[in-house]
Amino acid sequence: MSSNNLGELRATLGAEVQANQSAVDAFDERAATILGINRTDMRCLEHLLSAGEAAPTELGAHLGLTTGSVTAMLDRLEKLGYLTRSPDPGDRRRVVVRATEVIRDRAGGIYQPMVEEGDRLTVDYTEEELELVIGFLRLTRGIYERQLERVRTIEPYVKRRR
Repeated sequence: MSSNNLGELRATLGAEVQANQSAVDAFDERAATILGINRTDMRCLEHLLSAGEAAPTELGAHLGLTTGSVTAMLDRLEKLGYLTRSPDPGDRRRVVVRATEVIRDRAGGIYQPMVEEGDRLTVDYTEEELELVIGFLRLTRGIYERQLERVRTIEPYVKRRR
């Protein structure tokens, strides 16, 4: 393979990764609209659906939110029936937040067809091909996570008006 062709392939890969991110972002934006929530609320629910439960402080750290912002978010999501808050049976000073069946059903209606299509797409991949794709995704996610820490230290160019 020529270095010119390799460079073109890398450029194409970069463009496809960006196009994929844009498609995921657009899909998630529409899903949030359907669910009547904002993107931060969506990330909160995604975490709860994955983890099963979390403390408000854990959600705040995961989402980069203040205590007050977490409380307002949980109030909104609880009002919609998307989560519950209850005392931790092991430590009554601690609150446990859990996703409800309402959000599981609604999110499932939106995302399950995509999961099924993805499963059909990968059925013919070999174990080695799947490991390569998984490895690539883990490495690129690591880049984003490291770079997120870097950009969190950059002051906004334009301050928001309140």
